[in-house]
Amino acid sequence: MDHTALELLELGAVFFGLGLLGRLAQRIGLSPIPLYLLGGLAFGAGGVIPLGDIGDFTSLAGEVGVVLLLLLLGLEYSAVELVTGLKRSWTAGIVDIVLNAAPGVAVALILGWGTVGAMVLGGVTYISSSGIVAKVLSDLGRLGNRETPVVLSVLVFEDLVMALYLPILTALLLGVTLWGGISAVAVSLAVISVVLVVALRYGRYVSAVVDSDDREVFLLKVLGAALLVAGFAQAMQVSAAVGAFLLGIAISGSTAENATKLLEPLRDLFAAVFFVVFGLSTDPRAIPPVLGWALVLAVSTAATKYATGWWAAKRARIGRMGRARAGAALIARGEFSIVIAGLAVGYAAVPAELSALATAYVLIMAVLGPIAARYVEPVMRAIPTRTPATV
Repeated sequence: MDHTALELLELGAVFFGLGLLGRLAQRIGLSPIPLYLLGGLAFGAGGVIPLGDIGDFTSLAGEVGVVLLLLLLGLEYSAVELVTGLKRSWTAGIVDIVLNAAPGVAVALILGWGTVGAMVLGGVTYISSSGIVAKVLSDLGRLGNRETPVVLSVLVFEDLVMALYLPILTALLLGVTLWGGISAVAVSLAVISVVLVVALRYGRYVSAVVDSDDREVFLLKVLGAALLVAGFAQAMQVSAAVGAFLLGIAISGSTAENATKLLEPLRDLFAAVFFVVFGLSTDPRAIPPVLGWALVLAVSTAATKYATGWWAAKRARIGRMGRARAGAALIARGEFSIVIAGLAVGYAAVPAELSALATAYVLIMAVLGPIAARYVEPVMRAIPTRTPATV
């Protein structure tokens, strides 16, 4: 068969299959991320029907997916909201880091994966999935609840931590010296500070540069700017994802709202390809040996993330039921855990088993998180309490 025809057939099958998986996820009320990962596992090396002719396209599409994921995340926040959220949630954010990165770090060290492996796995277990959490809160009608601002503040803090963490991780993966690592931290701090200042004082000018009344021109300018900034950030070893996130913060007002509406379909398409690409890069035969550790991490980090949300809500003087909802809402892991693991795949400093462990872990947590959020209320009501609960 003609090479181009084969590529088109395979690519069409991938996209159509993703559509079917997304529809199935809607029917069963779960995030599509686990199904996309399973799809990648099925058609990657060691899978049912390996695909080998569309690797170049899917790899680049996966990179674009990460850029769009972080760009739209940045568009959700204004610089003022980020600063306010940071002031409100920094203590809960520190507790979050300690409790939820520690299990990943410990397991990586036990398995002999070294400092870099511990850094990667700690990041995988630390960060909640903003996408899944927001979707669950919306589906369950909890956006107006008292505990929801607490949950969102923790997520904002995690996103800011990622803006620092990813450049440091990139430097470690590249095997830079201690001075190089310090330089990476300094550069990332400087870039983040400059972007926040620019966004606070001159955000309207950044928005004006990319804005347009014509949808086609607007799409081309926003997407082009995101890729340019991501490429420049990658060249500076700050991470393409962080560059896209910071650009999103700098765009504000109605421009940010319009860009979100315009880019959401593209983000969903390319993000789905990204999860499939990660699944394609993982040999399903490597998952059974690490499945036990994935379950250990799932149980321990579900408990620690629940404790984080409970403690943060308690500090905000929210009642018992609200604390439970806050803790359960934060349990899900998803896109950012895969972004971290995907960044590390292919580097000699990170063992191949790490991608298999990350895949198994995210598969479990992306399913467990929404289930826990949905059923935490009936479970809590079944537990007797000595004093009346305040919702």
